[in-house]
Amino acid sequence: MVPLSLQEIFGLSPLPLRLREAVVAVRGAPGIPGSRFDLTSLRIFQPALSVRTWLGRTRADRRIPIYNLVNRTPTPLADGWSVRKRQVRDFRGGTLTYDSHNGTDFAVPVGTVVTAAAPGKVLRISSEFNRGGLKLFLDHGDGLATTSNHLARALVAVGDVVRRGQPIALSGYSGIDALVAFPWSVPHVHFNVWLDGEYVDPFAAPARAGEPVEASLWLDGEAPCPRDERDEPFTPTRWDERGVTQAIDACTDAAIRAELAAEPALDRRAMNLLFQRNYYPTRFASRPAVVEGTHARAPRLTLPFRPRDFVGIALDA
Repeated sequence: MVPLSLQEIFGLSPLPLRLREAVVAVRGAPGIPGSRFDLTSLRIFQPALSVRTWLGRTRADRRIPIYNLVNRTPTPLADGWSVRKRQVRDFRGGTLTYDSHNGTDFAVPVGTVVTAAAPGKVLRISSEFNRGGLKLFLDHGDGLATTSNHLARALVAVGDVVRRGQPIALSGYSGIDALVAFPWSVPHVHFNVWLDGEYVDPFAAPARAGEPVEASLWLDGEAPCPRDERDEPFTPTRWDERGVTQAIDACTDAAIRAELAAEPALDRRAMNLLFQRNYYPTRFASRPAVVEGTHARAPRLTLPFRPRDFVGIALDA
């Protein structure tokens, strides 16, 4: 396999576009608030873990350190992207997250093989410097989708149907995050999970008296493990075409609205819409449902890495 280039690792090409996207990340643009940060943002950094990971070192026990978890008390969408630590609570009740963090960060060396966490279909691959660099979007059926961010190279193409455990990408640290904070920000794969088009935490909050028990989305509970590549049934999500049309109409940016409407395939149109709506939520006046029916949380995902590389996760970094 051809070694990764610096342009791939950091997602720097094409450079003029990346520079414009970097300005949007900091200053904002029409319909997109600028990022917010302050001194509390420094508490995100883990220099020791960062240096080890940049040097390609992994834990002796072959567990992946978690850099950040999903924030269970997220900043309101209308307030824009905040990398501050003002009001944070991860699924355990801890603070391993930041204000707007909506995914799980797996700290892995650049060039790590990323796999499909469940059987699915590739519906989008795109790179936006101000929103997670190179990203790959998978539909797993029954309203469940995952996205892997900060990649260096995709190993599959849009339209491919993939098996659980199949290699889909090589990790990098593409996007503005690494460029701004290198070498103190940890190289990682930012892993998002969407259920019926909305962000969800794949980890389950501990049961509390008088509250419904929340199901984990991991097959192995709160200790997710990888799986070897295997064949399993896959039935694509049933998209609500009318809802997708209404959701596109709710986009306040005419150029983006036209671009979304121009995609002829319903499944790709829906995923492109979800990308825009979830990564740039302030561009939308409303959020109609786009999936037919509603789907309960259920254990379906495995750790998106190879068993030969890792055996599980570590929450103690």
